[in-house]
Amino acid sequence: MFNLFNLSLKLNGFPIEEAKATLKAIEKKHDTDFTAYIEAKKQDIVAFHLKHNTFYKRFAKDLDIVDWSSIPVMTKRDLQQPLANRLSEGFSKKNVHIHKTSGSSGDPFIFAKDKFCHALTWAKIMDNYNWHDINAATSKQARFYGIPLNKTGYYKERLKDALNNRYRFSVFDLSDAQLEKNLSIFKSSNFEYINGYTSAIVQFAKFLRHKNIVLNSVCPSLKVCIVTSEMLFEEDKKLLESAFGISIVNEYGAAELGIIAFENPQNEWVVNSNDLYVEILDDNNTILPYGEEGRVVITSLYNKAHPFIRYDLGDIGKLSKNSTLKTPILEKLTGRTNDVVLLLSGKKAAGLTFYYVTKTVIEDTANVKEFVIEQLKMDTFKIRYTSKEELTEQNIQDIKKDIATYLEPGLTIAFERTEQLDRSTRGKLKQFTSHI
Repeated sequence: MFNLFNLSLKLNGFPIEEAKATLKAIEKKHDTDFTAYIEAKKQDIVAFHLKHNTFYKRFAKDLDIVDWSSIPVMTKRDLQQPLANRLSEGFSKKNVHIHKTSGSSGDPFIFAKDKFCHALTWAKIMDNYNWHDINAATSKQARFYGIPLNKTGYYKERLKDALNNRYRFSVFDLSDAQLEKNLSIFKSSNFEYINGYTSAIVQFAKFLRHKNIVLNSVCPSLKVCIVTSEMLFEEDKKLLESAFGISIVNEYGAAELGIIAFENPQNEWVVNSNDLYVEILDDNNTILPYGEEGRVVITSLYNKAHPFIRYDLGDIGKLSKNSTLKTPILEKLTGRTNDVVLLLSGKKAAGLTFYYVTKTVIEDTANVKEFVIEQLKMDTFKIRYTSKEELTEQNIQDIKKDIATYLEPGLTIAFERTEQLDRSTRGKLKQFTSHI
């Protein structure tokens, strides 16, 4: 297929060939040279924004440029002001890539990337996909993502789909009737890979399992499935592998940063250290050693249009003790910092831990398709679920017993069966929400 995507990048002013050459040069650096490269790029990007970005000058007025720990950590809320206030000198809405974060953290905002930085993001995506014999520009993609419902946004995404050689499946309709239609499209298409939101893809896999169909037996061109934007649990990964008959690859990314970590063929979640600098910090903004869990904080080393320097993404994770500066390995991604269960006893737990505990019981005891958990009070939770049948009283008692064991006894758990769970405007499913 003629490479329309690369051509469209070039026509829109994104220097993709230059970005590919830069990425290749970075990857060739040996450890000593790589350390020097990272330190130089960290200082360069801070110096650039201190000189050319009025917002950042005010934000980081007390830093010592040679003392990285003195550089303030920025959050999404720090950036929730008009984009024009945050752009560097020489950049305007006309000469940058503008996008909006998904809002899954509860703090959406519009951001910008200069054109070389955005091209570098795409060069990195292409490089990572090549690990699994996928050409990100030309391989045919089965895409499970949301789509804007306004006319302009809708047709813009459809045009991008055409340029990217991809077919977009609805994540807003996961009924058996729609999933049957999805299956028929797979039977008549030469998709090479699946890409999209974990929860929607898992629902398709459950549908296939129920029909006793392995997807690559009806679509033999399929090579790999890449899940992103939502947590992938080990049980769901096994389900996807058996239902699809292909490798499952876990991607961790953010709209404002690109790929943060990508699973290689050896099942290592390799952190992007080429154009990002990733730190794990504690609550006092102290850098934690490899192997300790904390907040994921990231610096975009190339974005001159807009500062993302020591940017707290809102996630909790851990780098493996086997990490190096050049090849950090993401060992664990726990969830979002704002998704924490707070209990009357003073105990805290990651919200996704609560979800995971419940998941192991609820999916074994009833024909539940999907569910979400909301914390209403310190001792009160609601589990909303979709299923063909109501949970039985025994199901409910088993779930309550498990929650009491893993969290604490005396919690009030309400259950609500619903036809459909609320998804974000982009189609993401938020598994745990605290209203405290």
